[in-house]
Amino acid sequence: MGTRMPERAPNRWLVATACTILQLCLGTVHAWSYFQPLLVEQFRWSNTATAWAFSLNICCLGLSAAWGGINLARIGPRKLAVAGGILFAAGYAIAALALAVESLPLFYLGYGAISGIGIGLGYVTPMTTVIKWFPDRRGQLTGIVAMGFGLVAFVLSVILAPILMHLVSGNLTLVFAALGAILGSVAIGSAAMMKNPPDGYLPSGLVPAAQKETQSEGPYARAEQEADLPLSEYLLAGQYAIMWFVFFLNIMAGISIISFLSPLYQDIWRLDHPGLERTVLAGYGATLIAVSSLFNGVGRIAWGALSERLGRLNTFRVLFATQLIVFGLLMTEHNPWVFAVLVCYVLSCFGGGFAIMPSMVSDVYGTKRMSRLYGVILTAWSAAGVAGPLMVASIKDSYPDRAVIYAFLLNIVVLGVAFTFSFLLNDERFVPRRILFQVFAAAKPVAGKGEGPARD
Repeated sequence: MGTRMPERAPNRWLVATACTILQLCLGTVHAWSYFQPLLVEQFRWSNTATAWAFSLNICCLGLSAAWGGINLARIGPRKLAVAGGILFAAGYAIAALALAVESLPLFYLGYGAISGIGIGLGYVTPMTTVIKWFPDRRGQLTGIVAMGFGLVAFVLSVILAPILMHLVSGNLTLVFAALGAILGSVAIGSAAMMKNPPDGYLPSGLVPAAQKETQSEGPYARAEQEADLPLSEYLLAGQYAIMWFVFFLNIMAGISIISFLSPLYQDIWRLDHPGLERTVLAGYGATLIAVSSLFNGVGRIAWGALSERLGRLNTFRVLFATQLIVFGLLMTEHNPWVFAVLVCYVLSCFGGGFAIMPSMVSDVYGTKRMSRLYGVILTAWSAAGVAGPLMVASIKDSYPDRAVIYAFLLNIVVLGVAFTFSFLLNDERFVPRRILFQVFAAAKPVAGKGEGPARD
């Protein structure tokens, strides 16, 4: 059991602030639909070809987050986050070069691969670090930090990108270069403040997690906490696989909307008001990106806080059930204003999943293994980042007049499957069978050595 230590520098709220700022910089991927129609128009790339950059970014994000989560204890949060910030900035610089020479493959490399890897390394670090500093407020603080990743689309689509577009007369090459320089610098600066708490750190008055679990769950939880089991013991369990699957489905439903939000909304306005000019439609699209990003961000706080009361799993079920209703309404609703309200709710649910899942992983598997297991579960983001946007892009290219309805119909199926599979889950503390058998047979906990985390 760790020794209780006083709260002193670095202040945990300062670390939480740095975590949130880092997420604010890295969340630019959520403003992709602002750039999607501009890239298609200026470079004559198809919707599907252009969407591959976004999908590749999300795919590399999830895979690098998995690698980062597994290796976070060995490398340390500061080094991992700084590396992520550098790669993020470098990816935007290469993307700017790609636009200058009009090379789509080079754009895939810069924006898709390199920037995506940087975002993944930077994303997983603050989410796992803040839980170590705030074991007493897991849901609330992961929601606040995750909020940063969702809110940046508002800043980018309403403030930063339009200003840059005006200053450089719509030159996307210079816009991407400037974004990489500005956001990359802030990201690296905030990443340098990432730090794990001292060994045995506990906020004043908090019962140590290991002691609390032992008191409430007995020798099985104590033995699991002390055992040094391979990661495969958890990854190959059916519970973890289902958790990954429902997370994938919730992301897929939301990200399919995010990747084409502006074009889809412009289509809705075009159906309702055929005579609107292109610049007016683009303004409506940018406005919805901004407003929905607020819901994406605030939803992370709200759903994270609600999960503290309802429980993580029950909150996920509410997300799935209500989105089923909302997507059904979206299929039949052609009023642009009502459409916008419903989409904002979907984006709040999308963000909510990212706030709930880290806390759920920590609750079910313990903080000791949280960074590795949460990192791997983020590969669901990779898979959804490929499946969702490409699904919508293909529909939009093949059925331009019915793309909205078909996309929403597929999401109803996706969320129905997620809601059904959620009843195969439970959010009780997971104990591998090996531990159960050993404790039952030996009537004593299995001892092992845990790997202490790196400090920075």
